[in-house]
Amino acid sequence: MEALLKADIDEFKTHFLGEVVLPDDANYDEVRQIWNAMIDRKPTLIARCTSPEDVVQAIQFGRTQNLLISIRGGGHNIAGNAVCDDGLMIDLSLMKGVHVDLTTKRASVEPGCTLNEFDEVVQEHGLATPLGINSTTGVAGLTLGGGFGWLSRKYGMTVDNLLSAEVVTADGSQLHASDSENADLFWGLRGGGGNYGVITRFEFQLHPVGPNVLSGLIVFAFDQAKQVISQFARFTETMPDELNVWMVTRKAPPLPFLPEAFHGKEMIALALCYVGDPKEGEKLIEPLRGFGTVLGEHIGVQPYIAWQQAFDPLLSKGARNYWKSHNFSQISDGVIDAIIEYAARLPSPQCEIFIATIGGQTASVAPEAMAYSSRDANYVMNVHGRWETAAEDAHCIAWAREFFAKSQPFASSGAYINFLTEEETDRISFAYGATYNRLVELKNKYDPTNLFRMNQNIKPV
Repeated sequence: MEALLKADIDEFKTHFLGEVVLPDDANYDEVRQIWNAMIDRKPTLIARCTSPEDVVQAIQFGRTQNLLISIRGGGHNIAGNAVCDDGLMIDLSLMKGVHVDLTTKRASVEPGCTLNEFDEVVQEHGLATPLGINSTTGVAGLTLGGGFGWLSRKYGMTVDNLLSAEVVTADGSQLHASDSENADLFWGLRGGGGNYGVITRFEFQLHPVGPNVLSGLIVFAFDQAKQVISQFARFTETMPDELNVWMVTRKAPPLPFLPEAFHGKEMIALALCYVGDPKEGEKLIEPLRGFGTVLGEHIGVQPYIAWQQAFDPLLSKGARNYWKSHNFSQISDGVIDAIIEYAARLPSPQCEIFIATIGGQTASVAPEAMAYSSRDANYVMNVHGRWETAAEDAHCIAWAREFFAKSQPFASSGAYINFLTEEETDRISFAYGATYNRLVELKNKYDPTNLFRMNQNIKPV
């Protein structure tokens, strides 16, 4: 921005102890790049923070200069809100500290940590908290949108395990938020996205997990999709909380345990993780093999960290991504038929449809207890469009939108805010449901000028 003079930036640098990156700097393009290659925005400057004090300085500078502000944690969010055009990008990715208190089984985590960096530290002690399934995801963004993963049926949503947070608000104040201090803010942070401030530290409850778990994949031919998905739907309604089974349909990658003749062809896979005695887990998962003719499987006892990284090769940085998502209380015949119809015409080899099973302990919390309210969501479906070139954009996006519309009549209330694309502002109030009006009230209190608006934005009144 021409209005932002070099003198202003130089003055900011004298107070800011982190790194300031400008468009002419050699590392500018590297630092501004995020996971979704469809997002190609160019901020005026990037403030790479190393402390909460850096965050305060950056917010005050952005507010004083009337700059659009974006906040980057892991930079993994599908909407690309981590980076803005012609504004200030506050980059937290250098803040990666993790501290474990073994007495209380709690972890203190800085906002630049990714899932694998967090897991690596806490798994040294055989501990974990429910997080996502792609280890390069940022802990911060995942948490602020609700967060779920393989452990959620046993231990709840990520926000159910958030005990406190250190927050820098829009006016530059540093606040501690918990059930006993700034409780209204803490309520909003647990699912309200980045609307209320910049988190500089999270505190999580940890649980005994692993370090080895029974986990893996069972793969079926696509011509058996109806019977496999139907039995998956019934099985997951009654399985114990220690077991989690997800369904994914896509073109088969060249997995070594699959016959080569099936590589590149449509498939149905069941992905599973059991948090408990592996021998008991083997008994529980044996019925899955009877859902159809198994093309191949890769199931065994492996480190929990390894299972958390199992899908990373399919979700690497640099591809073009477009998602659509629904919540479901149950998987009906109608949605199964829609899945089969659209999985039969995937527009690229990397596109997929997956159904994440949650329920269990995620449903034990009252909908109004925190900002994340979708407690009737036993399943979250993601229509994951993914491809390589801009020439494929229109075809792949149209496929995702059509399937989203076709499956919508069978969806339940709410939506998972982390799966919303940048165009879905019309779904924000629907995503929050009963808690939305209270979130607006909080926005009026903590960010009345909407300084933090590069997010799934809750606008102040």
